[in-house]
Amino acid sequence: MSAPESPRSSSDPVRARRAMIALWTKRANRLGYLLFAAAITLFVVAFIVDFNETMVTFITICMVIGSILLAPAIVLGYAVKAAEKDDVAQGL
Repeated sequence: MSAPESPRSSSDPVRARRAMIALWTKRANRLGYLLFAAAITLFVVAFIVDFNETMVTFITICMVIGSILLAPAIVLGYAVKAAEKDDVAQGL
């Protein structure tokens, strides 16, 4: 799940902040993808049963909120991974 922290990383405020950002990006990714899955499920249900205005509204809301969550979460997730990789490469 998560990488074990070394004793240095627990006292380093930058790494602590980075770990907090990684945690929040992981949560945002999960929620964003869950909302996308809900939108797809709602679309299939609406296609089978009946496309009405309410279903379209729910699908749109899921897609918009999922996109708002996923866009920054994906970028920040890659930034945290790159920063950690750079720290390891520099021996920090």
